Order: sequence, then structure tokens, then C-alpha cells
Amino acid sequence: MKQRLRSYFELTKPRLTSLVILTTWLGYAFAARPMRYNALFCHALLGSWLVASGAAALNEYMERGKDALMKRTQSRPLPQKRLTPEAAYGFGMAISAIGVLELALFVNPLTGLLSLISLGSYLLVYTPLKTRTSLCTLVGAIPGAIPPVMGWTAVRNSIDPGACVLFGILFLWQLPHFLAIAWMYREDYARAGFPMLPVIDPDGESTARMILLYTAVLIPVTLMPARLGLAGFSYFWAALALGSAFFACGAFTAFYRTAANARRLLLASVLYLPTLLTWMACAKIA
Repeated sequence: MKQRLRSYFELTKPRLTSLVILTTWLGYAFAARPMRYNALFCHALLGSWLVASGAAALNEYMERGKDALMKRTQSRPLPQKRLTPEAAYGFGMAISAIGVLELALFVNPLTGLLSLISLGSYLLVYTPLKTRTSLCTLVGAIPGAIPPVMGWTAVRNSIDPGACVLFGILFLWQLPHFLAIAWMYREDYARAGFPMLPVIDPDGESTARMILLYTAVLIPVTLMPARLGLAGFSYFWAALALGSAFFACGAFTAFYRTAANARRLLLASVLYLPTLLTWMACAKIA
């Protein structure tokens, strides 16, 4: 039983869903002013976590055959036959539905609708596109950027400029992050039939240009919270310094295209986002 429960937990991609919780909390915190840890907050985080977990489980159900071909995903519960596909499908559908209802009934209909858009775009658009086009990364960044907007709408029941800025930060950050992963595991992706950009771009020229573009555009977008009055003066300079360092790491990877440098860019992205969000939260103007 313990092993089975652990397998269900693995289906939810805990590292991914923890980012959903963090960004939903951030959107909620900026919209609340001042922050209130009340029942609405608990419903918003619980519903967001359930929808994200259900989406992850259903994604693993849909890609179970491909996952078995890739070294980085062969240890997942379905390729290892620790769970049946039927069990994974039922689990994913159940918690997704509960999450959407949780948000629609106990938060507000707009937040429930956004969760449904995130779920649908991830499973019905992004997942099928992964086997068809390298543009899937752009599409996949959309559901990944919706959680902070859901946190915002949980409080204000409207999509305001602040919510759009948070969406833009998450959207742009995901692109160099996932390009780094795709570069590191491009042989894996090629074996499974996923035409990610680094797979169809053997010399890395296009991948390098995209990394430079996204890390460069991310800088002015991350400065917008200070411009909109969401964060204080210290955040502006912190975001500028962090963005410049992230861009420099991206530029180094773009000019010296190796798996080791792609790994360094991945590590930089993993350090960059929580540091930026933490500073943003600490510099929040009440």
C-alpha cells in the first residue's frame, strides 16, 4: 500500500506542482494587499494543486509509451508498471475534476475557468503537439504561466495588469528553462519522437537565438512589477541584476553549446526564479 501511494504521488510530478503552489501564492499575495491567510487562500491553493496534479497524472497517462523510451522518464510509475494505465487515468480525472470544482465553487467561477483552460491547453493542445512541432514549447508555457493569474483572480475576480505581468514573467522564464532541458536530453527526445527545437536544430543555432531572445526580453518584463507599484525600489535593482546574470548565463550557453553548459543554464534558471519571486514578495508594497 505504501509503495502504491508513493506511485500515485509520483504521478503528480511534485517538483512541478510545488512551483504551481508557489506562483499561485505569489499571485494571491500581490492581489490581496494586505495578505490574509484565510479560507479563500486555502481553497485557492488546494484547488490549484489538485488541478496541476491531475494534469500531470493525465499527461503521464497519455505519454506512457513515449516515457518508456526515454531514460529520464523510464522510472516513472507507468513505464515501470507500478500502476495500471486505468488507475492513473481515473486518478488524474478525479483530482482534476475536484480541483476545478473546488476553485469554481469555493473561490470564484473565473478562477475555475482559468484552471479549466490551463488543464485543457496542457492536455489537449500541448501534449499532442509535442510529437508534431517544436513550437509545442511556446504552447506549453501558457498553462505553466496561468497559476499566478489564478492566485490573482482568486482575490480580485478580475484579470488586471499586475496579473498579466506575472503571467509574462512565468511564460518567458519557462522557455530558456525547457530549451536547456531539451538540449541536455535531445537524444532521449529524438528516440521518443519528440521534435523539440534542439532535436531538429543539430548545430544549435536556432536554439541559441531563442535562448538569447527569451532571456533578454525577460529582463524588462521582470522590472514591470516595480513600474506598476507592486514591488518596491529594491526589487527593481534586484530584478535587473538577476536578469542580467541569467542573460549572461544564457549567452554563454548560446555561444558555447554543450550539454554541460545547458545543464548550467538549467541550474541558473532553477535558482533565478525562486530568488526573483522571493525578492518580489519581500519587496511587496502593502
